[in-house]
Amino acid sequence: MPQQIAAVNKVMLLEGSHRQRLEKVKMKQQQDEATPSITASADLATPDMNPWPLTVVSYNIHSAVGTDGKFSPQRIAKVLREIDADVIALQEVPLGDSKRENVLALLQQVTGFYVVEGPTQERADKRYGNAILSRYPVTASRSIDLSFGSREPRGAMEADLDCYGHPLRIVATHLGLRPAERRDQIRRLLQEFDTSEMPVIMLGDVNEWFVWGRPLRWLVSHFEAVPAVRTFPSRWPIFALDRIWISPRHRLTRIAAHTTPLARKASDHLPLVAHIDG
Repeated sequence: MPQQIAAVNKVMLLEGSHRQRLEKVKMKQQQDEATPSITASADLATPDMNPWPLTVVSYNIHSAVGTDGKFSPQRIAKVLREIDADVIALQEVPLGDSKRENVLALLQQVTGFYVVEGPTQERADKRYGNAILSRYPVTASRSIDLSFGSREPRGAMEADLDCYGHPLRIVATHLGLRPAERRDQIRRLLQEFDTSEMPVIMLGDVNEWFVWGRPLRWLVSHFEAVPAVRTFPSRWPIFALDRIWISPRHRLTRIAAHTTPLARKASDHLPLVAHIDG
């Protein structure tokens, strides 16, 4: 009899222990259902790390002086907000001197972008030139003096970008007014900035008025043909002075002028906008 009682007590103890374990498992399941998975939350919080398609703009801002003769950096900033580009190449940018405020600093504050400046004139009363603004970090940059004889100083700048691990080289420039200048400048540009290690976008105000001029033929031979979009003068565009090329060419999906009423007034050039795919 005592042995039977002991056996019953042992069974009861085992059943109680088993019930406790089941209750603990049930409570754990209820807690898991009530608490979101950490892994799932992390997945939801992870942003899309694909930068494509990329929007690029070239814009000669005419020292932020509009077609109405008014100096208004704020108007240029509003045009850039309309476009919402990822990479911006600007020409004729006041960089801060004794006469005018630093327009690039204002645009950097408005966009929150990374900035590279390329002064072509460095005087106490006139400091201005080219600039690149980028949504993506700049891993390397340099500039080159493209001045030709006694003509107005000209230059180009290069910025290598890290677009979520996708390298991209931006070459921004503003070429001279005379054919001999442009021929010399294009030869030097193609030698200095070309690379096979990453896609290259070359853009800017090339000041080429002649459709079949040698500088354009050289650029088309190097990059392949792209649409020539009229951007100057901004009110009634006649000339395709502003250009965007990319190597490899097939990544350029669309190119057009930004023709809003504000853009027609903010500068004597219209912004030229290109869409680049991966």
